[in-house]
Amino acid sequence: MKLSEYRRLMADEFGSAYAGVLGSTHVLQALGDRTPDEALADGVKPRQVWEAICDDLQVPPERRLGKDLPIRERRDG
Repeated sequence: MKLSEYRRLMADEFGSAYAGVLGSTHVLQALGDRTPDEALADGVKPRQVWEAICDDLQVPPERRLGKDLPIRERRDG
């Protein structure tokens, strides 16, 4: 997962404004008591950060892959 995909998933699930708040303030035990932003800055892979957020905030499995996008948007995104 690229960082851009992680950011899209965060915005899709939580809204762009709240995603930014979560990234900078929500501490995740699974990531060593770091915020998602801190974990990413420390080199944790975006997929691992996303999975930790989903687990911690109980995002249902059917929403963990994000919104379905038309094929053209996937290629351009």
